[in-house]
Amino acid sequence: MKPSIKVVTLGVQDLERSLTFYRDGMGLVTEGIIGTEFEHGAVVFFPLQGGLILALWPKASLAVEASIPLAEIHAGGITLAHNVRGKEDVDEVMAQAARAGATITDPARDRFFGGYSGYFKDLDGHLWEVIWNPDFDVEE
Repeated sequence: MKPSIKVVTLGVQDLERSLTFYRDGMGLVTEGIIGTEFEHGAVVFFPLQGGLILALWPKASLAVEASIPLAEIHAGGITLAHNVRGKEDVDEVMAQAARAGATITDPARDRFFGGYSGYFKDLDGHLWEVIWNPDFDVEE
């Protein structure tokens, strides 16, 4: 296997609500909900830097597609990290997330490794870290 990740899909309870959070609240660019003409096809794609795509897909559709019980689809156990250029950018994104309705689980603060980060949960409980790491270069 040649490791490569192109799409990160978040299973969401309410696609419209999650679209509003990420597009209007967090400022991510998207064409909106597409695929509604297909059963279990409604999805939202957000192109990210570096060619990565963040997708939002209803949990019920994901369960059907993956052939697993809906009860097995839940948030947790993984953190999505958004790397930024400086401490002030961490503070700005954390404030933006709070205004959009996210739950701040750990306010931004200095970390043991010399970086600065904070954590929030989106509307479906997906955990995000907003981080400035002095050892990482961040694309424009």
